Amino acid sequence: MNEELKKMHAHHHSPEHKKRVINRLARIIGHLNKVKDMVERDEDCADVLIQLSAVSAAIRSLGKVIISEHISHCIIHAAEDGDKKAIDDFKSAIDRFL
Repeated sequence: MNEELKKMHAHHHSPEHKKRVINRLARIIGHLNKVKDMVERDEDCADVLIQLSAVSAAIRSLGKVIISEHISHCIIHAAEDGDKKAIDDFKSAIDRFL
């Protein structure tokens, strides 16, 4: 991909979107730290698994938000510009996420 296309498809997300993603990540990290504390305190394994399930669901949910945002902005621009590599790279990333 030439330098001009790279510049056109730089990731520029709105400050509001970025803030929402960062806030969700902070909550996930806080929740995961609580799970770590549960393990350190030898809490019941079933309770730990339930909390890990909640963390996993929060991560999957955040991934969906990121996918949607990327499609709405970056992939639309890539398609308009004929940037097949950006589209293929994103498909690969989704496959890994799923």
